[in-house]
Amino acid sequence: MCVFRSLRRIYTQIIDDDESRTLVAASSLDSDFKAKDSSHANKATAKEIGKVLGERAKAAGITRVVFDRGGYLYHGRIQAVAEGAREAGLEF
Repeated sequence: MCVFRSLRRIYTQIIDDDESRTLVAASSLDSDFKAKDSSHANKATAKEIGKVLGERAKAAGITRVVFDRGGYLYHGRIQAVAEGAREAGLEF
């Protein structure tokens, strides 16, 4: 599970490194989040993105992942994404 954050957006994806392909993805650009709020880079949105990614992963049969925070500190929005994914049932 890879996380990227910018000043305005948050992107997450679950990648199969062996085959070099994305299995599941969720971001603040998804239509679900565009309609809710104009602020897409806050902790509440990050947690929701983590939950959505976890639900999509469960639907795809993925239960365990390795969390790649992309060099960011495990704090704030990155931590919120991880907590949301754990709440949805992902293990890492």
